[in-house]
Amino acid sequence: MSSGQNNRFQFGNVTLLSISHLLHDVYSSFLAPLRPLLIEKFGITLAMASLWDLFQRLPWLLNPVIGMVAERKAARYFVIITPSITAVSMSLLGVAPSFTVVSILLLVMGISSAFYHVPSPVMIKRLSGNQTGKGMSFFMFGGEMARTLGPLVITGAVTVWGLEGTWKLIPFGLLATFILYLRLRKINIVTDKHSSYNLAGFWKTIRKMLPFFIILIGITFFRAIMKSGLTAFLPTYFYMEKGETLWFSNSALAVFQLAGAIGTFFSGTISDRIGRKTALLIISIVTPVFMFLFVISSGVWSFFLLVILGLFVFAPGPVMLALVQDVAEEKPVFMNSIYMTISFGSSAVAVVFAGLLGDWLGLEKTYLISSLLALGAVPFILLLKKR
Repeated sequence: MSSGQNNRFQFGNVTLLSISHLLHDVYSSFLAPLRPLLIEKFGITLAMASLWDLFQRLPWLLNPVIGMVAERKAARYFVIITPSITAVSMSLLGVAPSFTVVSILLLVMGISSAFYHVPSPVMIKRLSGNQTGKGMSFFMFGGEMARTLGPLVITGAVTVWGLEGTWKLIPFGLLATFILYLRLRKINIVTDKHSSYNLAGFWKTIRKMLPFFIILIGITFFRAIMKSGLTAFLPTYFYMEKGETLWFSNSALAVFQLAGAIGTFFSGTISDRIGRKTALLIISIVTPVFMFLFVISSGVWSFFLLVILGLFVFAPGPVMLALVQDVAEEKPVFMNSIYMTISFGSSAVAVVFAGLLGDWLGLEKTYLISSLLALGAVPFILLLKKR
């Protein structure tokens, strides 16, 4: 890749990678809309159902290992193959005969998802030139649009084929991998200089960046309870506590995710202009306010505030990815793997916590508590250096 290409925003390739994110995450977003049906099918509690989120996020503990491998190998093939693995495992949720089988399928999906998400943002950075935030916005827009379309796709599949017929979605994922192979197999993620990295070098990077990682943990954890509670239990909240239909409940999640996609599309680009720290600070102050207003509202106002909330809940995604790549002067894939471990680890703990609170206090009070806890991210953001 020439130096001119390194400084140029490669719109076509960035868009292609964003579409691959869309294809992968359409399938990985099936759990939330299927959760109410699976709860009824197996007769389990919210706390037990929240363990599924833990199983699908557990493989993210392997992210640093995946990052080390990706620094040495042709990691683009991880991006190519994983959509088909995710498609197979998630499409089989409807025919799973037990809680255990569902857990195993989600564990497989989690491994596949980890192998996709660790190298792909680094590829985006290499294709975005000096507009990293913009590239991450494109990438995250694909992911959030997937979580908009995913609930609609799986709800439509259940409506047409029944819960036991979701396996019929598998061929679309296999086709996606074939197309990605044709288009992505020549795009490099890492350069040859990374092949000489040893274990001591990775450990040195961890020690050097430890203060930065601690700040990331603080930001992600306090926001994760609010975000995970909404994405995991929003259909359950409307379906079981508000008495809405399954279509309404999953449509509300789709609208929420669509608003999130719009938020991510603009937030990274805005952070290129006003700075990562400023963007994160604004988002982290405004989001809890709209969360509180959403919970205490009803009717049309509730739906309107859900849209506004979606714009801000997902907005930190591309900003945080760009922030990590800003400071990743060496071993960018490994650095991203550490951030992904922090992000998804925080989400896994947060969703189980939200499920326990939901069983104890109800989801409405859980959402109110999470809006207060989300303000805990602000002090950590203030510790960030302006770049």
